Amino acid sequence: MIYINTFLNEIYKIIFLLLPVLVSVALIVWLDRRVWAFVQKRRGPNVVGPLGLLQTLADALKYIFKEIIVPASADKVMFILAPIITLTLSLIAWAVIPFSKGIVLSNINVGILYLFAVSSLGVYGIIIGGWASNSKYPFLGAIRSAAQMVSYEVSIGIIIINVLLCVGSLNLSQIVLAQKNVWFIFPLFPMFVVFFISILAETNRPPFDLPEAESELVAGYQTEYSGMMYAMFWLGEYANILLLCALGSILFLGGWLSPIDIYPFAIIPGPLWMIFKILFLFILISLVKAIVPRYRFDQLMRLGWKIFLPFSLLWVVLTASFLFFTNTLPIIK
Repeated sequence: MIYINTFLNEIYKIIFLLLPVLVSVALIVWLDRRVWAFVQKRRGPNVVGPLGLLQTLADALKYIFKEIIVPASADKVMFILAPIITLTLSLIAWAVIPFSKGIVLSNINVGILYLFAVSSLGVYGIIIGGWASNSKYPFLGAIRSAAQMVSYEVSIGIIIINVLLCVGSLNLSQIVLAQKNVWFIFPLFPMFVVFFISILAETNRPPFDLPEAESELVAGYQTEYSGMMYAMFWLGEYANILLLCALGSILFLGGWLSPIDIYPFAIIPGPLWMIFKILFLFILISLVKAIVPRYRFDQLMRLGWKIFLPFSLLWVVLTASFLFFTNTLPIIK
């Protein structure tokens, strides 16, 4: 009986985490389109529901009722499995994201490693989808996506090392609590900029949306997909963007901590601060989509390997040297 209660308790926790994430995905698609429209002096979605808030729901319903077509030449099992892998991996990563002290599904000591491992596996869904379609455009898109995500994960990993040097723990809650006096965005500002650009490349967002470059690859690895399977790729992509915004706010913007610990700010609950910071990063990502032209693929690779990688390695050396010579290296218990 105890085991059943524990099991049901965990199921409730998972549902309480996943439902808000899925609703947030719907809302940020709306926000993305509104920001894009605002930059271009258009109205954006404003017909379905108040302020167009139900537009994403209408789009989702359209996908649910559309026919799922599996190409005759495709590897059917792999073709169906690819969007499921992408969506599942983008959702299970939320298990270690803390929204406040104690409000976390699984407060493990290697939270950062878990996130890194899950986001690395995310490439597989895209590669399988591109390969199983048995068509040249999806295959080209999948190859590009794999190369791009692997390249930028290297620099994201090295940027995270800078933060870990300052904290001395892989636990995400400890990383937030270490920023009580000063957020890491101030001493590590160049790393925040590199991290922000890297998450654009990692999530295939403009100006690095080369795997799904519609002018040359139709829709990249999603070309042969339709109906709910296409919607699953789309959900996974946005859940991943939100996840990396959450990671950025934990690593650099103090997570659930308020900016200044005085009266009006201090009474706002931690989870609300976390949501504000995630939204702030997401609006920045949306603005980039609206104002920056697309990179060429060779420029993208050059930026990742020849500029970001050496620069972030140099910054690790500088951070470690500074902490060593000022005798402020964290003591690992």
